[in-house]
Amino acid sequence: MRRIFGTAAVILTAALALTACGSGDPLATSSASPEPAGSGSASAAAGKVVVGSANFPENVLLASIYAQALKAKGVEVEEKPNIGSREAIYKLIESGQLSVLPEYNGGLLFFVDKAATATSTDDVNAALKEKLPATLEILDSAAAQDSDSLTVTQETATKFNLKTIEDLAKVSKDFAVGGPPEFKERREQQFKDVYGLEFKEWKPTGDTTADAIKDDTVQVGNVFTTDPKILINKMVSLQDTKSVFAAQNITPLVNKAAVNDTVKATLNEISAKLTTEQLVELMKKVAVDKEDAATVAKGWLTANGLAS
Repeated sequence: MRRIFGTAAVILTAALALTACGSGDPLATSSASPEPAGSGSASAAAGKVVVGSANFPENVLLASIYAQALKAKGVEVEEKPNIGSREAIYKLIESGQLSVLPEYNGGLLFFVDKAATATSTDDVNAALKEKLPATLEILDSAAAQDSDSLTVTQETATKFNLKTIEDLAKVSKDFAVGGPPEFKERREQQFKDVYGLEFKEWKPTGDTTADAIKDDTVQVGNVFTTDPKILINKMVSLQDTKSVFAAQNITPLVNKAAVNDTVKATLNEISAKLTTEQLVELMKKVAVDKEDAATVAKGWLTANGLAS
């Protein structure tokens, strides 16, 4: 699944500065002010589908895949990329200002139900179907996952014999942990209850979490498993043996009133084909090779027979 990318260090440094995928929970990046996309009823009446995304590269890429596939089916699409965090965009799709979002099923469940205990893909989706408001619906989940992780440098892993998150309990009081601004609020008590972790300090490292780990600004951080920096910097993602982090399958979230059967079938076709290995490779093109996200999305759709 993983590949070591042979790119010159100076290019990597510049390219990786563009990616926001190492910031922890998907859709957890601090938000910019969203631009309204019109009411759900108006969009549905006009036949226009509004595809939004969070403000980090992977989600923008996925939204472009969705939008271009829908356009290829003759659907009128308006794109609203880079809106903000889940806290911001969830309100927009719930109200109908957005029609479609690429979501991460485990993160979405934890957002709508802080007491959720489901961890497998099927259990997470079953719980979501019960907890989502009547206006919203999840479609088929892709095999592709972008999971949360607690990640350390290889040096730290070797020095303290760290293989699992549970192993962190013996050193966490001496460690600073990094992640998105919401990370402490979302996970502090859970880590303490499940793994006995009590960190010396929680730092809001956001998009720069992987860099902060590398630079020893923090000793452990919440990094997405599809972030190319994990491989390039030879970092170690600790095993989550007690499933604190639930399944994070790429899953379309739709406002029911704003989509029709063509939209649903098209998005389900995407989910049927998208794998984690492909997502890692696509993110390498966007984050490391600095290719345009829309161009990368178009290439994947064409290769998979979903666009011409």
